[in-house]
Amino acid sequence: MSAKRIDAASRIIRASPQALYRAFLDSDAWLIWLPPQGMTGSIELFQPFEGGRYRMTLTYDDPGAATSGKASPDSDVVRGRFVRLVPDQRVVQLVEFEAEDPAFAGEMTMTWSLTAVPEGTEVRIICENVPAGIKPEDHAVGLKSSLDNLAAFTE
Repeated sequence: MSAKRIDAASRIIRASPQALYRAFLDSDAWLIWLPPQGMTGSIELFQPFEGGRYRMTLTYDDPGAATSGKASPDSDVVRGRFVRLVPDQRVVQLVEFEAEDPAFAGEMTMTWSLTAVPEGTEVRIICENVPAGIKPEDHAVGLKSSLDNLAAFTE
């Protein structure tokens, strides 16, 4: 069995941990900051409490930019569950893509940590058990884009 991949990204955002944490619990905010550049989102289910679930569709603005193997040629459907919510500090989610391709199957754990620093808040994402079908370089770009969007939304 091959080792499960871990991807990570971080950024200092000039906003308080409280403001950032609120952005994780608001479905309207998610639609603004979570989809990476080149995608838009829609939310079909959003239950922001421990054990609560969500379902989000991310649609590529340019269908030709989509990677194969996900929900459809122009979209990714993500099902998730909020595993742990620590106000103003941490959001832990189990994330699963709807895909027929087994390279995208399985649950990925995403841990978002919020740490106050003099400049604002360090936001760190750790993604564990990343599906092999997600290229590391594409994932790095997507994570950075979401962090940049979160900064633009909260600063």
